[in-house]
Amino acid sequence: MKASLVSPNRSETGNSTVNAMSRKKIAVLLVFALAIAFGYWLLRDTLTLAQLAQREARLREFQHQHPALVYGAAYLVYVVVTGLSLPGAAVLTLVFGWYFGLIYGIVIVSFSSTTGATFAFLLSRYLFQDTIQHRFGARLGNFNRSLEREGPFFLFTLRLIPAVPFFVINSVMGLTPLRTRTFWWVSQLGMLPGTAVYVYAGSSVPDLQTLADKGLGAVFTPVQLTQIVMAFVLLGSFPLVIRAVTKRISRRYADKPESNIDTDTPLSNDAVTKQP
Repeated sequence: MKASLVSPNRSETGNSTVNAMSRKKIAVLLVFALAIAFGYWLLRDTLTLAQLAQREARLREFQHQHPALVYGAAYLVYVVVTGLSLPGAAVLTLVFGWYFGLIYGIVIVSFSSTTGATFAFLLSRYLFQDTIQHRFGARLGNFNRSLEREGPFFLFTLRLIPAVPFFVINSVMGLTPLRTRTFWWVSQLGMLPGTAVYVYAGSSVPDLQTLADKGLGAVFTPVQLTQIVMAFVLLGSFPLVIRAVTKRISRRYADKPESNIDTDTPLSNDAVTKQP
């Protein structure tokens, strides 16, 4: 009788906790949805090369007057843009290359883009992972175990393929059991080549108007851009190929039969006594 009296209370408590967590997640989701909508409305005409080219002189003057503030603001702006998947990340990368130069531009974009990506990764995990894993956990068992082993290689490849939007990668990876630390360092490494190309393009032009008129074509020819994309795809596929070859070699050696006679093993006492 005691068990029957206690269990309904426990069930009600568990349901109320789940409902409270669901309401909290819905509230967080609404806040970030509003933030993204506001960001799109605010930045749709602001973060364009044409608009920034008109403010080129003022941007340079502000940089000379407040260098520390400029670096901090640039980092935060890029984190917000990438973390909320707002438009303008590619434009910002080009502008940062022109504004800060090659080395400083790569450092700022690399770390701020990884910070924003990790924020989006954690937000997706907080909002949706429990629901997805609870609903499809039985079907995702093998996938989760495979991702725990191959996750870094898979993520590295996706980061180097331009056809896959980064916000999709961040959101989908948040639903998996991939560790946050692994997501961070693989993303930092995988996004670095693309970051370097865009920052280099920005740092190689004399003014923003040239970028606004020609984009990457101001630095690279169409053939060179095609070669860069192909190099990224090959670079991203290389770890997976090496991983597959290594696994195949290991499996082949594991399947080899062992020698029937081990000449280095001494005979036991029983074997010696049985000899005539």
